[in-house]
Amino acid sequence: MERWQGFFEVIAPHLDERRRRLVMAAQARLFGRGGVSLIAKLAGVSRPTVYAGMAELGAPPAAMEPCRVRRKGGGRKPATATDTTLIGELEKLVEPVTRGDPEGPLRWTCKSLRVLSTELRKTGHRASPPLVMRLLRGLGYSLQANRKTNEGGHHADRDLQFQFINSLAEAFMACGQPVVSVDAKKKELVGEFKNGGREYRPKGDPEKVGVYDFVTEQGRATPFGVLDLARNEGWVSVGTDHDTAEFAANTVLAWWRQMGRDAYPGATRLLITADGGGSNGARVRLWKIGLQRIADETGLEVWMSHFPPGTSKWNKIEHRMFSYVSNNWRGKPLVSHEVIVNLIAATTTRKGLKIRCALDTTRYATGRKVTDQEVAGLNLTRFDFHGDWNYMLAPA
Repeated sequence: MERWQGFFEVIAPHLDERRRRLVMAAQARLFGRGGVSLIAKLAGVSRPTVYAGMAELGAPPAAMEPCRVRRKGGGRKPATATDTTLIGELEKLVEPVTRGDPEGPLRWTCKSLRVLSTELRKTGHRASPPLVMRLLRGLGYSLQANRKTNEGGHHADRDLQFQFINSLAEAFMACGQPVVSVDAKKKELVGEFKNGGREYRPKGDPEKVGVYDFVTEQGRATPFGVLDLARNEGWVSVGTDHDTAEFAANTVLAWWRQMGRDAYPGATRLLITADGGGSNGARVRLWKIGLQRIADETGLEVWMSHFPPGTSKWNKIEHRMFSYVSNNWRGKPLVSHEVIVNLIAATTTRKGLKIRCALDTTRYATGRKVTDQEVAGLNLTRFDFHGDWNYMLAPA
């Protein structure tokens, strides 16, 4: 018996389930009476397993397909075969509104596998989290994050405005005139605060930052940027005060003084593209006052085109400059204004983006009212196509 047990232990790992049954059944037949119990004990299996092998030995060869381990139809039945209402109940839990059950138990609950299986068991179904996962995959479900696609009501002339901006920018670039995209980046807390993202550090030694994001005496930093679309060069003023239209206009002036006039010595016009809202919004009177000041100080005709409402993500500066700035300082606490300026100025891309940055410590008052007389004094010309979005300010 010990010799057979040794033989079986050596050969068993090389056999599939069916062949192990056949070997045990053949040996049990040779032993005769009591052979089934003896083989089951030596092999460490149940007696029904040996009996199943004996039945297979007595069956005709054609009764079992060569590639199968068990007879067709054997094994545990799928849960959906024994519980015909399981799929329907699961779909009601996952999408209660579309399945006509707006008062479902998980209407306001995170639909994790554990929660779904628990709710199914409450209604009398046998469902483990792995089973729920397999069923959801079979129904075509997968883990999905939110996707930013809904922009609210689309303006009727949205596409026409995009075409207008594009044709205007191409005409300016063809004549060697500067075209810039401007926008303000998200305000950042200055201090030892957590900054999103990760960077490589010694294992087990993350940089320590504060638990609470309360504003400290260092305040906030407001980066406002100007991106030269033709030269792929940018300027960023890091403000320490409010994001106002005056601050935005001063940033454009700083770009022209530090970079623009050297890059475009023969320029006579400047095209600025920007969002329709914020400090540089289409309805902000103080922004137009700032543009007039830019025209007067530079001697350029300042052409202004705003993107339609709800399309700020199409602004070139968002995905050609600011996204790379965020990527460059990921995981780094912005402990001081100097750190912020250096991180922005060190941002580059494989396409050759260059950024110059400076700190703007000017105090900008909020709530300033622009009178009708000031607006009437602007040397402003509105274009025929959407003059509220497209206009030009000439030097006074």
